Amino acid sequence: MAVTVKTVATTPFEGQKPGTSGLRKKVKVFTQPNYTENFVQCILDANGASIVGSTLVVGGDGRFYCPEAVRLIIRIAAANGVSKLLVGQNGILSTPAVSSLIRFHKCLGGIVLTASHNPGGPENDFGIKFNCENGGPAPDKCTDDIYKLTTGIKEYKICDGIEVDITKTGISKFEVNGKEFTVEVLDSVADYVRLMKEIFDFGKLRDFVSGKSTGKPLKMRIDSMNGVTGSYVNEIFVKELGATPDNVVHTTPLPDFGGLHPDPNLTYAKDLVDTVRAGDYDIGAAFDGDGDRNMIIGRKAFFVCPSDSLAVIAHYLECIPYFKKNGVTGLARSMPTASAVDLVAKALGKEIFETPTGWKYFGNLMDAGRLCLCGEESFGTGSDHIREKDGVWAVLAWLSIMQHTGKSIEDICVAHWKTYGRNYFTRYDYEECELAPCNEMMATLETKITDPGFVGKDFSACGKSYKVKLGDNFSYNDPIDKSVATKQGLRIVFTDGSRIVMRLSGTGSSGATVRLYIDSYEKDNVLGQASEMLKPLIEIALQISELPKFTGRNAPTVIT
Repeated sequence: MAVTVKTVATTPFEGQKPGTSGLRKKVKVFTQPNYTENFVQCILDANGASIVGSTLVVGGDGRFYCPEAVRLIIRIAAANGVSKLLVGQNGILSTPAVSSLIRFHKCLGGIVLTASHNPGGPENDFGIKFNCENGGPAPDKCTDDIYKLTTGIKEYKICDGIEVDITKTGISKFEVNGKEFTVEVLDSVADYVRLMKEIFDFGKLRDFVSGKSTGKPLKMRIDSMNGVTGSYVNEIFVKELGATPDNVVHTTPLPDFGGLHPDPNLTYAKDLVDTVRAGDYDIGAAFDGDGDRNMIIGRKAFFVCPSDSLAVIAHYLECIPYFKKNGVTGLARSMPTASAVDLVAKALGKEIFETPTGWKYFGNLMDAGRLCLCGEESFGTGSDHIREKDGVWAVLAWLSIMQHTGKSIEDICVAHWKTYGRNYFTRYDYEECELAPCNEMMATLETKITDPGFVGKDFSACGKSYKVKLGDNFSYNDPIDKSVATKQGLRIVFTDGSRIVMRLSGTGSSGATVRLYIDSYEKDNVLGQASEMLKPLIEIALQISELPKFTGRNAPTVIT
């Protein structure tokens, strides 16, 4: 079928600057005439001549406006000389699945339609990000190029006459400017399940989950929170591993996530926490909207801090066939993440990397063969099997550890703390604050903590005292491409290794989200209550930053 390419005059929109994971705005912003078209055109233009004849992956988390955006992208990609699109059925692909498809099919990249853990629906958020040929989020240079293009765009190209039924798998072909353009609508789940079977021993896990190897079926509560992981969860945990359907909940992707806030933490996954606490469950897990984040809880809702989750998985990596076969290289964490995994790296004699927040910073290290496992305190864990964090992978890793050790989740964590010590950790989120006073707060705090006289100061609260060892704004020198990322978060490090970190998040769609991180290491006192152990540092952090004064908030929106 021949189609017509037309060029549409347009003008720039302010603020189309991608954050740590793409461009996120309210749906009403994206649905303005030409807004989505402009940004997609700039993504394609940022790839230069390589876009012509290329293959791209397209899919998203199923939130409101996803199908319409997919259809727009198909028409714009065709007009710009893309040769083939691999599109998830119904426009749905988890972010880890997009990364896997890019790598498996050796694509130029992928366009991911997601606002991740942000709420969905016509009044809430939408997002678009570009993943590169390694399957990972676009690096800073690429996103900077995209943004620069958005500030001067004058026209975009789009095809008339292309209609693809994305509800059905199959191949559609069109003639565009004398060349063939193909859209293949794929089963959203099949490729990802294939990959998981290559990484984990599904036979052992099936015997463990079904109870064949233990005499008692594992009781799980796996909550997809009406996000993209529902189909993956049903296929893997129910069909492949033999769990009964009542072990999985909220597995139908919905445009507004059924009113749920698709952020897997103790606040927004309260239904999961309450159910596991009240019931006889061995493991509970939840995922965010696009499937890259995860929360793990054990019996009676024993909470696994994401920093601990990363460290525990690192300790047991070789019980997973993928790592047994390929070996363990380096380990990494984002700067705000507690340094529990550092201790494991030291014990294993492996490199440890501390990067800025944002999964893209792990990609170079993985591509260079220096990193195989990494994580962020924001409920993200993953390995070099793809170039994104991966929620379902993390749950399969924990099931593998439970099967290998024969222990409960709590017992696994306690044994880990007794071996390595414990990093007590919490994060306070102050969401949708006014941006101007938050910027003033950060500038004032940076001036304070980088003053030479700040080092050596003593601060006390709740009967505990801390002496400042270091105050800075974290910067990162990439050891692979030598790029430098500056102003990545304010750090106060004390002489006992305790830390206060503060940064403004780049994942919100409006206003500013202030994130305050508190990290305190204890070698022997590992069974205390985190809230009590961290209370002194929290009070000191609020005192030094003057956060209540600048934000007008007396309490955080979310505590994790």
